[in-house]
Amino acid sequence: MESKSSDQKENSGNTIIKEEISLNLRLWLPLFYVIYFCSFLIPSIIFMTYMMLFYLPYFLEIKNFMFIFTNLPSLIASITIPFVIIICYLIHLFIVALVTRWFWNYSEKKSPSKSGIIPRNIPSKTLDLYHFKSFIIKYPKNAFSRGPFPWLLKWMYNFVGTNKIGKGSVIEEQLAGDRFVEVGENSYIGTNPGISSHAVEGIFGNISFAKVKIGNNVTAAGFNCFAPGVDTGNNSWLLPMTGATKYNILKGNSYYFGAPLRKIFKKRLMEYLQITENDLKRAEELKQNLKLK
Repeated sequence: MESKSSDQKENSGNTIIKEEISLNLRLWLPLFYVIYFCSFLIPSIIFMTYMMLFYLPYFLEIKNFMFIFTNLPSLIASITIPFVIIICYLIHLFIVALVTRWFWNYSEKKSPSKSGIIPRNIPSKTLDLYHFKSFIIKYPKNAFSRGPFPWLLKWMYNFVGTNKIGKGSVIEEQLAGDRFVEVGENSYIGTNPGISSHAVEGIFGNISFAKVKIGNNVTAAGFNCFAPGVDTGNNSWLLPMTGATKYNILKGNSYYFGAPLRKIFKKRLMEYLQITENDLKRAEELKQNLKLK
């Protein structure tokens, strides 16, 4: 009996505890509705006031068509409607970013973002706020990136505080990349990169959470992958479909290719681009001639 009880204790000690993820949707969904409806409330009031007090009487209710072009208020009403729509839409985006910033700052005070491992089989405030931050940033990201002004996405990240995007840097439409990412100045991240500061190890595995750092003057051609903890260094060039695995730290000042990525040297780069030494000489001569002019 004693040996049996000891075996049970040993087996119980080796048991992996798994718990279902508890998503507090009763709190999250009302917060989403606050962001969504508040962002439309003020623009809707402005737009409806303009329509009822100015556009309707001076344009829609005009019976004489030629009167639209001869009466100054009617002419102004016909010209200004596109600008009013654009202004209301920009106000909507600003309120989306502003309210999200309030919620984001609140969650950061409760549990600041920092690199590390977040267990998923142990309930914790860090785990709850990790899921909350992932949820709360999704609508602002899509509202900016899917709208007519996608270049404002960089401003939204910097304003809310989820990412830091340097001056002169451009990020095309991307997968993930909505938080804990730092991009330097004058960098270009091509189409459909996967920039993720988190990786889930299996269905119920732990979460690897680490900042992704992309340095200054970094060029990623497209379909690149940046895993948690990656640091590209400065002056790096990533060829298409290059993948940087977790915690990969690069020295920079080099060309990289492949998955997992590795340096590509001059000879291999020439083969990849299908150019010769003569092509390089002509390019250098052309560059010098342009400087002389």
